[in-house]
Amino acid sequence: MLPWSAPLAGRFEEHELDSRVLRDNPLGDPHRRPLWVYVPPGYDAEPSRRYPSVYAIQGLTGQVDMWRNRSPFRPTYLELVDGLFARGEAPPGLVVFVDCWTSLGGSQFLDSPGTGKYHTYLCDEVVPFVDARYRTLPSRDHRGIQGKSSGGYGAMVTPMLRPDLFGGLATHAGDALFEVSYAPDIRDAVRALRDEHGGSYERFWQDFRSRPAMSKKSDGVLLNLYCMAACYSADRDGTVRLPFELATGRTDEAVWRRWLAWDPVRMVPRYAAALRSLKAIYLDAGRRDEYALDLGAEAFRRELEAIGVTDVFFELFDATHAAIEYRYPIGLRYLLERLSPKA
Repeated sequence: MLPWSAPLAGRFEEHELDSRVLRDNPLGDPHRRPLWVYVPPGYDAEPSRRYPSVYAIQGLTGQVDMWRNRSPFRPTYLELVDGLFARGEAPPGLVVFVDCWTSLGGSQFLDSPGTGKYHTYLCDEVVPFVDARYRTLPSRDHRGIQGKSSGGYGAMVTPMLRPDLFGGLATHAGDALFEVSYAPDIRDAVRALRDEHGGSYERFWQDFRSRPAMSKKSDGVLLNLYCMAACYSADRDGTVRLPFELATGRTDEAVWRRWLAWDPVRMVPRYAAALRSLKAIYLDAGRRDEYALDLGAEAFRRELEAIGVTDVFFELFDATHAAIEYRYPIGLRYLLERLSPKA
């Protein structure tokens, strides 16, 4: 394998969207956002052909240009996508790379007064933009969404919230079963705030933004919990409510219930009709996932089974939470096989 980029069989086209709904967002983050679209081989040769589309969304701290990042001895996800189509291993489709980064790390692809209207941006601005400019099959039955970690969370909840737009999902180690995946981090966060930041999140953010980001061991857990609170439990005026006491870590039950309302596992019964309507559901996670998202995947699968959804791809494999980009083409192929028009 070459250690650098080689010519692609398809191509990536880069756009910039001037978002109406992200203007004046609470964090003052950019409302002009990059958007990449992968066009498969043969797209230009068959000008009357239309294609299914899959929207690829990123995990916490992800921004769209990170898809180009290369790990030693491994292809990038962009190269994995192109190779999948170049070898004819999946039905051809368009892959749309969406940026929903925020200065807190991410958005969970939700609308929140703490971060901005990223769910609306994805569904009501990005999807129409792509359908208007590319020969998509502009129907939910031919449109899917895929992501890992927080992107996997977005891939789970977006089709629940908008089954009119998305007919399939692929989630790789998506955030789920919050008492298992998030709650264990609270004690570490409280101790880090006490010992390093005077018990104050304001002091943490001042320190974090005054030095190289992620240069302290506690940065990740502090950023993650605060960002999740901004997404799940911000008040209408933008005030971010944490689900624990800063001094002790004791649970604030009222705020924690707000978080649990956004747990994909607990959302399944409320959105049963939407989930039953999907044409493709793909779930996987590493058995050694540091955030126990393999347990969240299993819990989500069991909730699906309880509402009668059993036609699901589910696999736990030998890996941690990191370096699982090689799983994405498997999920992408599964979606395209289910979302492509039948001959």
